[in-house]
Amino acid sequence: MAIFLGIDGGGTGCRAALADGSGRILGTGMAGPANVNTDLAATRDNILAATEQARRTAGLDSAPHDMVAVLGLAGANVTAAARALADSLPFARLRIVTDAITATKGALGDGDGIVAAIGTGSVLTTCRAGHVQQFGGRGFLLGDEGSGAVLGRTLLARALRAEDGFVPMTPLLAELLVELGGIEGVIRFAKDARPAQFAEFAPRITGSDDPAALTIFDSAAEELAGMIDHLQRQGPLPVVFLGGLGTRYGARLAGRWPVQMPQGNGLDGALRLAIELGRTEERA
Repeated sequence: MAIFLGIDGGGTGCRAALADGSGRILGTGMAGPANVNTDLAATRDNILAATEQARRTAGLDSAPHDMVAVLGLAGANVTAAARALADSLPFARLRIVTDAITATKGALGDGDGIVAAIGTGSVLTTCRAGHVQQFGGRGFLLGDEGSGAVLGRTLLARALRAEDGFVPMTPLLAELLVELGGIEGVIRFAKDARPAQFAEFAPRITGSDDPAALTIFDSAAEELAGMIDHLQRQGPLPVVFLGGLGTRYGARLAGRWPVQMPQGNGLDGALRLAIELGRTEERA
C-alpha cells in the first residue's frame, strides 16, 4: 500500500499526517518549528520527528524511504534552503513548496479562487485551472501588507508622530507611549523586536474604535483590497480569508467580492498534493 505524507510547517510548529491513496488519514504527529530558511537542521529534525510520531500513531511499519511526501514549509521560497533540505531527507518521492501553496490547496480543494492568508505575516495566492501562484509574502521589512506585524509597527510609528505633533494624539497612542516608556522606550522596543512581537499590538487596532486604530486598519484594508482587485483583473474569482486576521479583513471588506469559507487547512492541502504527486509519477 502506498503511503502519503503531508507536512504543514511554520515558525511555531510542524504537523504531519499519513494517508492512503483514498485520502483516509492513518496517523498524525506534531513537532517543533519548521522554517527552512531560519534553521535548516532543526526543520529537518522536526519533520522527521513529526513523521515518526504519525507513523507510530498509524501503527505502520513503513519507513520514510517508503513514503511519497509533500512538505509545505515557511521559508521554502528560498530555493537554496529548500534544495539543501530535500537533499537531507530520506523520502522515496518528495516535493517541497511554501506553506502558502499547501494552505491554498487545502482552502480551495479542486476549485479556483484567491486566498488571502493574514496573520503575523501575509501572503496572497491565486489558483486558476489548478495552477497556484503566490504573491507577496516577502517578509516584515519588505512586504507582508496588512499583517499583524505591519499593523503593530504602523501603530508604534504613529504614536511617535503623535508625540511630535504631526498627527492627533489619541487615547490608544497615549496609552502605548506610557506603557513603553515614551519615545525612547518605543525606539528601544523596535530596535530588536521580532515580527511576532510587533504583531502582539495588532488586536489593539482591529478591536478598537480609537481614531488612530480606525485610520490604520482602514488604510491596511484598502491596501489589501487593491491587491485583491489587481488579482481579479485576470478574471473574477471567489476570495478565501485565512489566518488570525483574515476574518477581520473579510468582515471589513464584505461585499467587495464573493467570499467563501475554506474547505480545509494547510495539512489537508499537503496531503492532497502528495497524493497528486504519487499519481503523476505512476502515470509517468
